[in-house]
Amino acid sequence: MPQPTQQQKPPGVETQMAPKPDHGEQSYQGCGRLVGKAAVITGGDSGIGRAVAIAYAREGADVLVSYLNEEEDAQETRRWVERAGRRCVLAAGDIRDPAHCRAIIDRAVDEFGRVDILVNNAAFQMTRESLEEIPDEEWIYTFDVNIHPQFFLAKAALKHMKPGSSIINTTSVNSDKAPPKLIAYSATKAAIANFTASLGQSLADRGIRVNCVAPGPIWTPLIPATMPPQQVESFGQEVPMKRPGQPKEVATLFVFLASDDASYVTGARYAVTGGTPIL
Repeated sequence: MPQPTQQQKPPGVETQMAPKPDHGEQSYQGCGRLVGKAAVITGGDSGIGRAVAIAYAREGADVLVSYLNEEEDAQETRRWVERAGRRCVLAAGDIRDPAHCRAIIDRAVDEFGRVDILVNNAAFQMTRESLEEIPDEEWIYTFDVNIHPQFFLAKAALKHMKPGSSIINTTSVNSDKAPPKLIAYSATKAAIANFTASLGQSLADRGIRVNCVAPGPIWTPLIPATMPPQQVESFGQEVPMKRPGQPKEVATLFVFLASDDASYVTGARYAVTGGTPIL
């Protein structure tokens, strides 16, 4: 079914979305796969990040949620994590700043005594009809949000990570498909896929795994905040399953990649795309 007409300003918030995304609040059942672990999740206030935070908590992990300024959404994520009986630390701020990225990792270590899982999930996109329409500042901003913090955060986290730890980056089906109206975003997502593959090889002998998840059209605040209303209405209809995915449908893969079940998996990219292939 088409989505209702709606529009938000970036970065977008859950509370203004219709219908509300499903993060697995009522459905996700944990089975202890992450007991005793501590995770850092950027963009954990909403969308895929919130779904991952809820799933991780129900699997036994404590969670630090990094977000820009969406305070109401972040507090809702914390409520669900704490309802699962786990600790949730909120860290607001701009991950474009390398010092803030280092502070996020330091905060996690101070609060939890460890960092076992880093989920680099925060992202920005904007739909533009042509290259000429992309402001210089927007091009730079997209790279500054989507790829540079993954380097800053991974570099800061590595000194605290032991064998068995995991870094999971959110790329996109657009790392492969490269739609013409998302030039800047797609370029960053391709960079993330390459960063993941290179870093996975680099850290393999240290027992630290690095993988990335490539979602297709997932119903998150980023969509009504960065796409024109007509695209929002038809969002997800172009994939073989003819619908957008829900954040909960992505979170289970993040659980697998963070768990010991994925002990022989690194440098890989996993598609969650409603049937659109990544080759």
